[in-house]
Amino acid sequence: MAAQIFLIRHGETQWSLTGRHTGRTDLPLTENGERGAAHLHGLLQRITFTHVLTSPLQRARRTCELAGFGAVAQVEPDLHEWDYGDYEGRTTAEIHAQQPGWDVFQNGCPQGESTGQISQRADRVLAGLRPMDGTVALFSHGHFLRALAVRWIGLPVHEGRHFALDTASLSMLGFNGEIPAISLWNASSNAIFALSAPLPPRT
Repeated sequence: MAAQIFLIRHGETQWSLTGRHTGRTDLPLTENGERGAAHLHGLLQRITFTHVLTSPLQRARRTCELAGFGAVAQVEPDLHEWDYGDYEGRTTAEIHAQQPGWDVFQNGCPQGESTGQISQRADRVLAGLRPMDGTVALFSHGHFLRALAVRWIGLPVHEGRHFALDTASLSMLGFNGEIPAISLWNASSNAIFALSAPLPPRT
């Protein structure tokens, strides 16, 4: 099993900016999204990845390219975002107007994927990582990465509602001894860029 798994959410899109659920709709990054993805380059290039996998959707693939791994990344279809079905392109407020209290991690999506289906898909991704060694990077999407993280630590998918995840952010899955653990969560690309920059000389 990989010793460390880096989870990288794609950069900003117009729909993520406006809070619209973006599953299979294949949107490009905004200019700000490209800048956020490019900020990941400096830090991630310092890490030797044994495997780099990306969602097939262009927002994840472009983030992967800007981070410097487009030439070595393999497309993994199971890393695509939650299929929101009837809720594709709608905001949470719009959905609540018809379904008060709805939450994707609790209720899934009509004509899309259920929480059970997402759990199975996340477990399938984790099973695919087991034969891999070293350090792995996964470029994917907000809701799916949250589901993947909670399944890594053995929690049901509905617990993913407690984990916020920004665009162009970096998280890490690893181990506390032999116990699967979340080592880092939702570090923004701007914060990472600032932390990874060389310190000014002392005067």
